Amino acid sequence: MEGKTDYRKRLALLKSGKPRVVVRRSNKNIQIQFALYDVEGDRIVTSAHGNELRKYGWEYPLSNTPAAYLTGLLAGKRALKHNLEEGILDIGLYTPKRGARIFAALKGVADAGVNIPYGEDIVPSEDRIHGAHMAEGIADKVDEIKSKIEAEYE
Repeated sequence: MEGKTDYRKRLALLKSGKPRVVVRRSNKNIQIQFALYDVEGDRIVTSAHGNELRKYGWEYPLSNTPAAYLTGLLAGKRALKHNLEEGILDIGLYTPKRGARIFAALKGVADAGVNIPYGEDIVPSEDRIHGAHMAEGIADKVDEIKSKIEAEYE
């Protein structure tokens, strides 16, 4: 056994009966999938990958907090289009830390309109989500791309 799955945690998530919002991050990107359980294997209904932000005009790295938030927003809008109105967060073996990028992605999914339970104290602050801790002008770019995503999925 390779130790790549926590089966107790997975069983608890599956017992909820809700679609799993699977968030996986790497050093350079973030990926979000909406997965439904199937006996033959999980079925991915919709997903979003950080690389897709490039077509909306994102010119910053894809591994930061604002990119995670925008990818979550994109995934959430796609989920609503597929009539997935609720979900439960699946972070895999990642150790949860307050304000982490995976929780920025969670905030994006929730802001898109998907009902997903979370505590406000775990998500990054609005300043971090808008990139105030980064380059000047990034907050305007976040707002611009957010409005482009929302306009596309209205």
